[in-house]
Amino acid sequence: MRSPLIIAIDGRSAAGKTTLANKISDAVIHIDDFFLPKNLRTPEREINFHHERFACEVLPFLRGNEAFSYKIFDCARGDFFGERKILPAKIRVVEGSYSHHPILGEYMDLRVFCDIDAHSQITRIESRNGKISAKVFSEKWIPSEEKYFFLYDIKEKSDIVL
Repeated sequence: MRSPLIIAIDGRSAAGKTTLANKISDAVIHIDDFFLPKNLRTPEREINFHHERFACEVLPFLRGNEAFSYKIFDCARGDFFGERKILPAKIRVVEGSYSHHPILGEYMDLRVFCDIDAHSQITRIESRNGKISAKVFSEKWIPSEEKYFFLYDIKEKSDIVL
């Protein structure tokens, strides 16, 4: 087994990706930290994930067992806020929607997909983010995720589905 083991956890919003990642390892890279800044969003761009920055700030260091850090983009502020340090670990986890995107290549050793039914998903989002945010999720983010899952067979190509 290679060390560190790289696990990528993708899946539907509110399906438990972050909770699972935090139970597996202290070395967790959050795709949400790579939210796409407004000035880079275009109609042609299919996802709001700054994969170019992820490719520069994470991928070259992920397999090595040295500490590294990357800037955190805070979508509520619309700007960078802080830095996340990833320490050496036997297991490193990349969690979040788009963590299995083919544009990133085959960087992971294990693909996990977290699934949830539509009713439970909205209930969890309302509880976590409030009814107004749940409406935005329902109208914007969930359809975008579903399109990505469908286009790239994300669930079907996963090694484990929870």
